[in-house]
Amino acid sequence: MEIEILQLTEGAKMAKGLTVVIDVFRAFSTTCYVFAAGAEKIIPVEHVEEAINLKKTLKNVVMLGERNERKVPGFDFGNSPTHIINQNFSGKTIIMTTSSGTQGIANATLADEIITGSFVNAEAIITYIRKIEPAVVSLVCMGYEGRYPTQEDTFLAEYVRDKLLNKETNFEIMKQILRTGDGVRLLDPANHEWSPASDFELCLDINRFDFVLKIEKGEDYNWLNMISVS
Repeated sequence: MEIEILQLTEGAKMAKGLTVVIDVFRAFSTTCYVFAAGAEKIIPVEHVEEAINLKKTLKNVVMLGERNERKVPGFDFGNSPTHIINQNFSGKTIIMTTSSGTQGIANATLADEIITGSFVNAEAIITYIRKIEPAVVSLVCMGYEGRYPTQEDTFLAEYVRDKLLNKETNFEIMKQILRTGDGVRLLDPANHEWSPASDFELCLDINRFDFVLKIEKGEDYNWLNMISVS
């Protein structure tokens, strides 16, 4: 198995094989909480306008989206797992657009298969990859707005790679580094309206979920499907 760690939107464009698009803070942590809240499907889109237009053609829709980490005006929710965790999305279709994660999905056009990546379902991702046994695994770290690398996404890529290669890894050390490193923005009181401090812990609640989120392709749109690996 060939494993490659790629960075940002340009990395997504180069990704091949089974591709894990990683956005720990916060998109692909939030998506896991959305499915845990009962959502039927999540439709990730690249642009705000695309999300708005798609809503006109669908029923029982909830809009999730952020730009500059803040909720898109007119959307139902931003990109915070704290704001999602107590919701009931049973039977709902979620349309989601973010500055990093959904951009990675849109740009991974060479990938054979796309799943999302976060620490909250890290072990499920590893189990799924081992089950599929792909020749190539691309771990794409989307960073901040797909333009700047971040510690949390690179840490997850290294964590998944090392576990697949049966190498030792220490998540608790990673978490300690993030608390005073790139995770500080989640803990800053100035950001709590759209990014509560509790998002930090919720995004780093390792292995909370036993499923992966896989892109399924349709004629009108692609969507994320929840696949249990337990």
